Amino acid sequence: MPRSIDDYLDQAALADTVTDADLDALHREIVRDVTATFMFGARPAPEGHYPTALDGAEQALIALSAELIHSTKAAEHLARIADAPSDADGALHFGCLLNLAQEPDSALWWWQFAAGAGNATAAYCLHLHHLLRGELRDADHWAHQALDLDTDIHLSPTTPTTIRCPAHPAPALREAVERLKVEELAGAPFHHPDRRLADQIEELAHAC
Repeated sequence: MPRSIDDYLDQAALADTVTDADLDALHREIVRDVTATFMFGARPAPEGHYPTALDGAEQALIALSAELIHSTKAAEHLARIADAPSDADGALHFGCLLNLAQEPDSALWWWQFAAGAGNATAAYCLHLHHLLRGELRDADHWAHQALDLDTDIHLSPTTPTTIRCPAHPAPALREAVERLKVEELAGAPFHHPDRRLADQIEELAHAC
């Protein structure tokens, strides 16, 4: 007689080998990866490497951040956000620079501001940010926000293969961010932009 799925599950649930916490963690991981796969689609893995869907979200966010910081208007946007903290495009670019400098909590604030001001790309950054943290409800919310703000938005970097960023930020980028004025808001760091970033952006873009 064929064994049912319950038989296999009973066999798998051996005492002292798999705890309820282990099963809960596995369930969360499966849900994250399946949902992310639906959002991104399956990607071929390089030989010897099997990236998760969360890896894909992180790589996409880094690539998108780098693409914006390398853009010809990055200096203009960073100068504007230093002069007028209400500039949405400047907030988007500043958030991306902070993300590349591994200051995701501060980047989150600026992306939220830009998305609230109607910037679809910032909403997509927030989607990726929450997706790589496994926060699927928030990720889904911001994906819909991005499409509501701009139905023609490209939900992936347009030049993902031409810009490479190292796993750790370059010293020049870290130094530029560390000298900024920082406050603490709701328990998270809040970096203030300044015009010097705009003057340095070409150097910083090459550094990352």
